Amino acid sequence: MINLNDILETVNMIRQENLDIRTITMGISLLDCADSDIDRSCEKVYEKIVRCAGNLVKTGEEIEAEYGVPIINKRISVTPISMLVAVSGGDPVKYAHALQRAADTVGVNFIGGFSALVQKGFSAGDVELIRAIPRALNETRNICASVNVGSTKAGINMDAVKMMGEVIRESAELTADRDCIGPAKLVVFCNAVEDNPFMAGAFHGISEPDCVVHVGVSGPGVVHAALKKCDGDLGEVAEIIKRTAFKITRVGQLVGTEAAKRLGVPFGIVDLSLAPTPAVGDSVARILEEMGLDVCGTHGTTAALAMLNDAVKKGGVMACNSVGGLSGAFIPVSEDEGMIAAAQSGDLKIEKLEAMTAVCSVGLDMVVLPGETPAEVISAIIADEAAIGMVNSKTTAVRAIPAIGKKAGEGLNFGGLLGEGPIMAVNLTASPKKFIDRGGRIPAPMQSLKN
Repeated sequence: MINLNDILETVNMIRQENLDIRTITMGISLLDCADSDIDRSCEKVYEKIVRCAGNLVKTGEEIEAEYGVPIINKRISVTPISMLVAVSGGDPVKYAHALQRAADTVGVNFIGGFSALVQKGFSAGDVELIRAIPRALNETRNICASVNVGSTKAGINMDAVKMMGEVIRESAELTADRDCIGPAKLVVFCNAVEDNPFMAGAFHGISEPDCVVHVGVSGPGVVHAALKKCDGDLGEVAEIIKRTAFKITRVGQLVGTEAAKRLGVPFGIVDLSLAPTPAVGDSVARILEEMGLDVCGTHGTTAALAMLNDAVKKGGVMACNSVGGLSGAFIPVSEDEGMIAAAQSGDLKIEKLEAMTAVCSVGLDMVVLPGETPAEVISAIIADEAAIGMVNSKTTAVRAIPAIGKKAGEGLNFGGLLGEGPIMAVNLTASPKKFIDRGGRIPAPMQSLKN
C-alpha cells in the first residue's frame, strides 16, 4: 500500500537534487466530438476538454501543496485531430484554435494531439492536418503537434517523411521572429506510444479510456547525486541507478493515484523518464560523465547511456505495475545543461547523438540545425532516425529546429524548460534529395513477423 512513508526518504531529493513530477497529463478522447460541421465539432472539443479537465490544474496544485512534491506542468493530450478532420473536413487550424481556447480556460501548460498517424499511408484528414501544422503552431501558444511516420509493423512512409521535412522548414520560417519556436513543438515519430505524458509528442491513443491520468516523473539530479557516492564497478553503478529509479517511481505512483482519485478518472501509467532541464544539477549528460566519461559525446557514451536507460526501466518496473510511456533517459540537447556544454565545445556531434538514440528513450530531440538546412536533409535525418526505431522495435523521434538566418556555432534561446540550443553542424555538401524524392514506403523489416 502506498503511503507517506514512500516519499519521506525522498525529501532530500526534492529539496536539493531537483526531483519533481514533471507533468500530470490528462488524456481525453475526442472521438465523440466528431461532426460533419467543423464549427460544431470544434465547440464540442472545447466543451469536453473544459468539462473533463476543469479541475486538473487545481488538483495538481493541491497535491503539490499537501505532499510537498513539485508538480511542474499540468497538461492534456487528445485524440489525434486528423481523425476529426476526416469527418468534418474544413481548415484543421480551426481545431488548433479550439484547443488553444480550452488551454486558456483550464490553465494547462500544453495540449498535445494536433497529430496524425500515417505509418502505412494517408487516411482522410491526414494530409490536410499535416499541411496545416506550420500555421497551427504559428497561430497558437500552447498546442503541440506530432506525426508518426513509421513502425516496426508497417515500415516507413517515405512520402510522409518528405512532407515532414518541408513542414518543419516552413514552421521554422513562420516563427523565425520568435527563435523558430514552431518546430520546437513538433515531433516526428517512429513507433509512437499511445500513453506518453511528455510533450511535444503526447497524444491520446485510440485504445486508451475515454479519460485517463498519466504522470511523468523526472530525476536526473537524483541519479547524479547518488552516483557521486559510488566508487564501485559498473555493476554497482547499475544497481544504484536501479534503486534510485525505484524510489522516484514510487513518488510518481503516489501522485498519479491520488490525482486520478480526486479527478474521478482512471490512473493510467507512470512514465519514468530522466527528462533533464537547463538547470545545473539536472542533466543526463552529467550522469554519463559521473560514470567515468570525460565529456558526453566521447567514445563510450553510447554504452554508458544504454546501461543508464536499462537500469532506469528495471527500477521503475519494480516500483509500479503501470509503468508506460517512454520511460528511460531523454537526451534533448537544448534542455540539458551538460548536452548544451558538450555541443558547444564540439565534443558532442550530431553523428554521435544519432548513435546514442539507438539506446535512449526517444531520439534526436531539440536539435538545432543551421538555417540553410534544406527540407530534404531534414527529411533524411527523420528517415535515418525512423529506421533506427523500426529495426530495433523501439520508439524514436526527431524534434529538429532549423535556425533561420543562423549558422553552426550560433544558437537559439527558447527560454523555460526548452532552454537554449547550440546550432549543430550537419553534412550539407552531399544531398539525399534523389533518395527522398523517390517516395513510397520502406517495407517493414523481418522483426515485424512476430505472430
